[in-house]
Amino acid sequence: MLRHFRASIATLLLMTVLLGLLYPLAMVSLTGAIFPGQANGSLIERDGKVVGSKLIGQNFTGEGYFHGRPSATLDADPADATKTVSAPYNAASSSGSNLGPTSKALIDRVKEDADKLGKGVPVDLVTTSGSGLDPHISPAAAAWQVVRVAKARNLPEADVQRLVAQHTEGRMYGLLGEPRVNVLQLNLALDAQVKR
Repeated sequence: MLRHFRASIATLLLMTVLLGLLYPLAMVSLTGAIFPGQANGSLIERDGKVVGSKLIGQNFTGEGYFHGRPSATLDADPADATKTVSAPYNAASSSGSNLGPTSKALIDRVKEDADKLGKGVPVDLVTTSGSGLDPHISPAAAAWQVVRVAKARNLPEADVQRLVAQHTEGRMYGLLGEPRVNVLQLNLALDAQVKR
């Protein structure tokens, strides 16, 4: 019996080292070498400084910027740790609001946001994503904001529309998902256009 027990322990230790340590380390190293940008968070740099990630939205509020989807992420209230406060695009607190489609609080918030933004606002500008971190909006949501952004930046609308078209990503592999616009990349391109 002791012989079986030793063989079981040796097998357990061997499999732990192989599958629990060596295999994960090899996969992390391999994927880091093959996909270095993705392995490091798909970070976007400008002038040698990290300004964000392609994968996590940011809270743009200025009139001269395209705005992303609302974010439902929260953080601890600095004044009272037993409460939470809104912390848009807080990657440490990824989640949706968990309010269902019949929730009065959700209906009231969406109605209030839609009333603030005006008639014909695309749905993704008043609803949060499941993670609360979505960096994309629909091409319709970007097009809806063109007039405001062009006016605030004193640019021709056609130039801003061209930037939106250049930053519209199609369906993955031509069939998965929906066309989308990365808000951070679009706003960075807009800033670069103005600097010229």
